[in-house]
Amino acid sequence: MDFTEISISCQQDFQEILMAEISQLGYDAIIETEEGFNAYVTHDLFDQQALDALIGRYDLAEIIYKQKTVAKENWNSEWEQNYDPIVVSDKCMVRAAFHKVETPYTYDIIITPKMSFGTGHHETTSQVLALQMELNHESKKVMDAGCGTGILSIMAEKRGATLVDSFDIDSWCVENGEENYQLNNAQKCSIQLGSIAEVKLSNTPYDIVIANINKNILLSEMHLYAKHLTENGTLLLSGFYESDLDDIKDCCTKNGINYHQHISKNNWVAAHFVKEN
Repeated sequence: MDFTEISISCQQDFQEILMAEISQLGYDAIIETEEGFNAYVTHDLFDQQALDALIGRYDLAEIIYKQKTVAKENWNSEWEQNYDPIVVSDKCMVRAAFHKVETPYTYDIIITPKMSFGTGHHETTSQVLALQMELNHESKKVMDAGCGTGILSIMAEKRGATLVDSFDIDSWCVENGEENYQLNNAQKCSIQLGSIAEVKLSNTPYDIVIANINKNILLSEMHLYAKHLTENGTLLLSGFYESDLDDIKDCCTKNGINYHQHISKNNWVAAHFVKEN
């Protein structure tokens, strides 16, 4: 079967989030390149209009793309071998299973990235990891909305959470998340397919809710995060720009969740909110 190859060049700060977004359009594999990445989809699933609409949402990324027809190859294997480890806050290493560990870190997270968003390389993911390492998770119940690879759920368990419910709308992420939970012996983590409105969640509120998605989804689902968050519970949000922070704050305030702090890097924000009495 022939595939359509989309070769995308873009600003580096946008690369990982674009990879995550394009994976939602049915692409079979994604490989990083020096200029950006290549994405592959079967001809029957290729949707020119959907691709153009996605690219149109990211004017600041300066995206240029080309497309051509290619035969199927083992793209995932090549991409995974090019996945480099990262270190967050000098405490956490995120790596693939084949990486050698020369310096031990407090938190060692193994991720087989495949096509899921959340390898830790993007500022949104690494900044949430940094916030998590400053937050008490001991004996806490955690929800991870739009979990991608499950990396934030794994950190939650390593920090002492006793229950971590995660979910994603992408079946590939669910498969990948299950694999990563096994690799990290994350026995407190479970994963489901669907949105927050569709999955089966705990009957009691969560102490910590994490959502690293995008601005529009965060705003539309904020009332559900508030509903499932215990009083004095923590909400960690990311996936949006510094210019979006005021809108996120306003939406949180309307839902009884107060701003506590935020960190930012390269225009991307991770923010800490508290549902106070």
